[in-house]
Formats: sequence, structure tokens, C-alpha cells
Amino acid sequence: MKRLSTALILCLATLLAQNASAEEKKKLRIIGEETKFIVNTASGPLEITRTMTPCAKNEGWLQELVPEKGTHPVTEIEILRALNDKDALVVDMRVVDDRIKGTIPNSISMPYTEVSMRLSELGCSKAGSKWDCSKAKKVYAFCNGPVCPQSPIAMSAMIRDGFPADKIYYYRGGMLDWEALGLTTVRGEF
Repeated sequence: MKRLSTALILCLATLLAQNASAEEKKKLRIIGEETKFIVNTASGPLEITRTMTPCAKNEGWLQELVPEKGTHPVTEIEILRALNDKDALVVDMRVVDDRIKGTIPNSISMPYTEVSMRLSELGCSKAGSKWDCSKAKKVYAFCNGPVCPQSPIAMSAMIRDGFPADKIYYYRGGMLDWEALGLTTVRGEF
């Protein structure tokens, strides 16, 4: 009985310590550089903050649903359909270290830092010093999830270099939502 009481006390102490450390966690970015958002409620101002959770993929910041004018937000259903669309590419824009841990089946790897140099793989051709993307495929871009800036950064570079925004489909949920929904992933694919 004494051992059980000691175990219960230790368990409670651990839980209290975890709750205390959770309150002391580093505040993460919410929008841009901001780590808090103030909501004016009927009871007065309320501060919304964000801390790392076990399911979070990184310390990024919330991404717009439409990060670039003309791009289209999509859900898992559109991603599933795009996986069999011969005129579309589902593109994992995460760094390779993330991709090898698990990705969407039949997606291609194109890290966000390489997209501008690899537009030919998306159906564009080089016309002198500029890209001709008039025959480009539809690109379904994703990265780690709603706080990951990798695919939005890549989309911005694609558009800057001549890729049509209306051929870019953004899966903001990324791997965080894909895995949370229990959808199949593959590991070790490049």
C-alpha cells in the first residue's frame, strides 16, 4: 500500500511538473513574427498564443489558405484525385530529411529551395533567360502543414519565374493533416 501511495504521489508530481513546464514553453510565431494575437472579447482583451505540441511538425507560422494570388487551396480529396491525373503532379516541397520519414504516395520530391531551378520537371521550358510555362502541368504543392512556410516560399518563387499561379494547388494541411487523418504514407522515397 505504501508503494502504491508513493507511486501515485510521484505520478501526480510528474503531471504537475509537466503542466508547469508547458506554461513555460517557448511562444511560437502565429502570424509573421508575432507570437501573440489579441482578441477583443466581451470580457476584455484575450491573448491567443501558440506553443509546440507533440503533433506539430515545426516552429513555422500560420500560412494563408491562399498564399499567392491566383493559387487554389485544396483538400485531401483533391490530392487523392491528382495522384492519378496525368496532367498533374503532387509535389512534396519539404527538405529531403523530412520526406524520407514519410510522404504522400506517388508524390515527387522537389525541395522548396530547388523549385526555381527545376521548373522543367513541372512542364516548363527555358526560353532564353526566361521560363516558358505555357504547357506546365498542374502542381499540387504541400509541405509539413499549416505552419510550414516551405511550399508557400516555393510557390512565390515559381510565380516570380513565370509559372502560372492558376496552375498551382496548395494543400495547406500537408503531412500534418494527411497523417492525422490516417492516410497511407510511404517512407524512404525520393
